[in-house]
Amino acid sequence: MNSFPWLTIFVVLPISAGSLIFLFPHRGNKVIRWYTLYICILEFLLMTYAFAYYFQLNDPLRQLTENYKWISFFDFYWRLGIDGLSIAPILLTGFITTLATLAAWPVTRDSRLFHFLMLAMYSGQIGLFSSQDLLLFFIMWELELIPVYLLLSMWGGKKRLYSATKFILYTAGSSAFLLIGALGIALYGSNEPTFNFETSANQSYPVALEILFYIVFLIAFAVKLPIIPFHTWLPDTHGEAHYSTCMLLAGILLKMGAYGLIRINMEFLPRAHSIFSPFLITIGAIQIIYAASTSPGQRNLKKRIAYSSVSHMGFLIIGICSINDMGLNGAVLQIVSHGFIGAALFFLAGTGYDRTRLAYLDDMGGLAAPMPKIFTMFTILSLGSLALPGMSGFFAEFIIFFGIITGPKYLLLSKIVITFIMAVGMILTPIYLLSMLRQMFYGYKLLNAPNCYFFDAGPRELFVSISLLLPVIGIGIYPDFVFSLSVDKIEILLSNYFYSF
Repeated sequence: MNSFPWLTIFVVLPISAGSLIFLFPHRGNKVIRWYTLYICILEFLLMTYAFAYYFQLNDPLRQLTENYKWISFFDFYWRLGIDGLSIAPILLTGFITTLATLAAWPVTRDSRLFHFLMLAMYSGQIGLFSSQDLLLFFIMWELELIPVYLLLSMWGGKKRLYSATKFILYTAGSSAFLLIGALGIALYGSNEPTFNFETSANQSYPVALEILFYIVFLIAFAVKLPIIPFHTWLPDTHGEAHYSTCMLLAGILLKMGAYGLIRINMEFLPRAHSIFSPFLITIGAIQIIYAASTSPGQRNLKKRIAYSSVSHMGFLIIGICSINDMGLNGAVLQIVSHGFIGAALFFLAGTGYDRTRLAYLDDMGGLAAPMPKIFTMFTILSLGSLALPGMSGFFAEFIIFFGIITGPKYLLLSKIVITFIMAVGMILTPIYLLSMLRQMFYGYKLLNAPNCYFFDAGPRELFVSISLLLPVIGIGIYPDFVFSLSVDKIEILLSNYFYSF
């Protein structure tokens, strides 16, 4: 086992280096941008090196573990570690955040604070995915709220204050449930309270209490994921946030809820998860249809993409609740796949807004001719979102399909109904995505406007778009790379906690 504190460096480096930004000149925007980008690149390269040399894929146990006494008075430990469930979200976080800092280059107002907040989010996300302590998990969960609120309220659109207030009310309210659940598990059945993940995972609870804990944690994660009816903050937040912030929200923030659902609800409370799974699968199926049906009615481009994210999260819920290694591996693949595709679509929507200053689809039309590069990238990534074979979205949804069909838990009739609803959702997805492309890029509305000329994507926009497209195609061609990270951990998780009852 490597004793070097890699994970502590990954958590502390972004926010500590980001604090130095305030020493730069107030108008040194170019220096600030390059400095932030270098920090993100350095962090990602260090993660790649550490995981390549010190993480063993065939070892399902937690690795690179760290355990330090942090606050003696409260018996609070700084516990970090990673396994097959957390390594993919951590690498995704590093990749998306690096590209989001590059996407944020047009931001010049209060540039120091903007880039510091992005780096603070980076630390919180890495800290959450590597936490092995419930209280530390909660602290990292809360660390996300302030940067997102400020990024939305200061650099958002016309309704930014409304959206920021709605975001903080939903997420801070749900965080109270996370704290209650963490304290309940820590205090139960022990004279010495402990927040250690390993101890909590091996603790046995009465069924009634386990169900109560499950509901409390589910509310917290349902808001972040989001699960209907706790989803209404998401379209408003995406509709008003700067597109670099949207990349972090769609690419990483939503995945925190999915990760928590697997890490805590499944691993700590397996009996309650088995009880609630049929209910959650039903909610996930309804969510797919509901969001796919609602998306075409959204006039705001980013809200339409946001509702597509809500629909895709329905597949993720079904994969998690299939209680089957195939379905759960598909859910992990969906986390990674949607991280790339969602971030790419919001980035391209933002670059289009930078040029046209149009946020509503009714005002667009004919953009394909003046902006062929953006049109090409938007079209390819939209096809990836609608699960075109050969791209990552197809394999993620196909594996979830296969997992729910082959899983032994549910009756044949119920599996047929769920798969039928999922199939209808996959039919509705091309409808709202292709209609979005038609409204944006086809026709002659903007071409016939007087003095209308738009610049196409430059080198920076092309680099970010291609960097997000290549993993989508690469995973679509060779999904086993992602599966190799999680398959052993998921097999152990299911065999230890679910297959015995």
